[in-house]
Amino acid sequence: IYHTVQIGTQCWLKENLYVGTRINGNLNQTNNSTIEKYCYNDDTVNCTIYGGLYQWNEAMQYVTNEGAKGICPIGWHLPTLSEFETLKANVNSDGNSLKAVGQGTGGGAGTNKSSFSAWLAGNNSFNSFYNLGSLTGLWGSQEFSMSYASNLDLNDYNSGIYLFYGDFKEYGFSVRCIKD
Repeated sequence: IYHTVQIGTQCWLKENLYVGTRINGNLNQTNNSTIEKYCYNDDTVNCTIYGGLYQWNEAMQYVTNEGAKGICPIGWHLPTLSEFETLKANVNSDGNSLKAVGQGTGGGAGTNKSSFSAWLAGNNSFNSFYNLGSLTGLWGSQEFSMSYASNLDLNDYNSGIYLFYGDFKEYGFSVRCIKD
């Protein structure tokens, strides 16, 4: 069960996805009949708190069409870059308003004014875990090449909302779905 939040005209899941079977972070997620996820430091407690971490192909369920459902529930999809841009505009480019209270420090302290409630869930990069409490990456559905896809990043030290037009698909990032 996921809660939702309305931000402008968009309806978002209020939590990171937490679906699938945990696999160890030193393995790649594969195209099989099982949704696979990483839990930070291979600890299921971290998935309970922060949600799962997914490689882009797994999150998209091995399709490349922008706005794909991927691992999102029925009626939801992975956000497009345009939808991330709209989210950014709706919160006046204030990443702190997207972060949960207690996430980040100083100029990067979360206020959760938008009720998006983002946690700095870290990532899995090249088979190792990094950045818990410092960074969160949310996969978008736009593919830029065989190796790169879009994502939105928030960090702990400033209020920026960073839209990337190509991070390594092999990274394990969080997934927030947006309503169709």
